[in-house]
Amino acid sequence: MLGWYPGHMHKARRQITEALPEIDVVIEVLDARLPYSSANPMLAELTRHKPVLKLLSRADLADPERTREWVAFFDAQPDTRALAVTTTLARELKRIPKLCHELAGAVRADRDVRVMVMGIPNVGKSTLINGLAGRTIAKTGNEPAVTKRQQKVRIGGRVAVIDTPGVLWPKIEDQASAFRLAASGAIRDTAIDYVDVAVVTAAELARRYPQALTARYRLKTLPTYTANPESERVEADGPVRVDLLALAGFDGHALLAEIAARRGGLRPGGEVDLHRGAEVLLHELRDGKLGRLTLETPADIPPEPTPEKEPEQEPESPPAEDDAGTSETA
Repeated sequence: MLGWYPGHMHKARRQITEALPEIDVVIEVLDARLPYSSANPMLAELTRHKPVLKLLSRADLADPERTREWVAFFDAQPDTRALAVTTTLARELKRIPKLCHELAGAVRADRDVRVMVMGIPNVGKSTLINGLAGRTIAKTGNEPAVTKRQQKVRIGGRVAVIDTPGVLWPKIEDQASAFRLAASGAIRDTAIDYVDVAVVTAAELARRYPQALTARYRLKTLPTYTANPESERVEADGPVRVDLLALAGFDGHALLAEIAARRGGLRPGGEVDLHRGAEVLLHELRDGKLGRLTLETPADIPPEPTPEKEPEQEPESPPAEDDAGTSETA
């Protein structure tokens, strides 16, 4: 479980709630490499009565086959369309105004379709706004929480767009999603254990893209994981941590140590600098140097929890009667 909720995100949520009644369409920007994990469930709750365009950004970094699966998955949902784009390529953004009009339906001829752009930090919202506007409107950066306030801009095709600050939810309950978000850079590196994230990421990459991992780091083998009876431990707040390495089936520690040794992380005496290995792996993953990779598929979405049934109450017994056939009274 990972908690990370800066004060400005509380303000952003309030601003979104206040503006939504005037909005026709919501554009939710997702990272095409992790469309489930980068979808904020809090935003889904806030916007559940609005048509949504799911925009899978950074499609140039994602596995094309997996991206097609995600687009089909979202297109099958009611009042939802999906589009995979590279937000830095203006030609790929030209379909967006038309899709917004289609989702909005009938809108008065004397006003624009009002669109709100939402998403978690560092997912490409500001780059999208600049691409749609054809000029620099929103500040961009390869780190979370660059946009601090709402911004409104008119774009071509009679569409008015409101940009919002990136909003994470107070606690990321799904542990696998938390690690994927951290690996992608959606969460500041100072808010996580850098080495732990890289260890889990190395194991996941070995499971999903073994050839990319072995080719990039010239690895001869991908060591499989041997379960440790002590691997599941209870945190101070109670929940049990899932052994993600066991689920992946590969030894992320051994993989990270090998990457570190091959990339300048071997100290005098043969000691391996795991932090060096973590820096190499996570930075190269984020920069696309391992190739076009997607860290999850629709099949990875955990099932909805089954609501607990309230215990059935025993029927009340009728009042006891005395020998004369009358109810007892106190």
